Amino acid sequence: MPLPAAYLTRNCVNIDVLRWLKAQLGPDTNTEDLTARYERLHSARAVALEVLHERIAALVAEPLKVTVNGVATIDNSANVAALERRTSQIADETAPDDLPATDHGLLTTVQLCSRRRR
Repeated sequence: MPLPAAYLTRNCVNIDVLRWLKAQLGPDTNTEDLTARYERLHSARAVALEVLHERIAALVAEPLKVTVNGVATIDNSANVAALERRTSQIADETAPDDLPATDHGLLTTVQLCSRRRR
């Protein structure tokens, strides 16, 4: 059940941040869990990476490949690889709550004054 916008803004999560998190992690991700993590970590990117790392750990904790001869084969190694690729993509993307990067080629204005004539 989606949470109302008033609840989210009271709990420090911007609607845009929540939408970004759901887009990165899937629409079935628990909103209350994302909100609690955001309040603890204060970064949408950190929340997304933490969730993905937990998903990878859960997959790796179990055997990646199980084969029952002549019946079925279950292989989760492709899922682990996909989650690791997604983790590197999120690390490189701009999150909605990221601070703008400082530009060392900063432009500034200065007032020009004519010099005294001789």
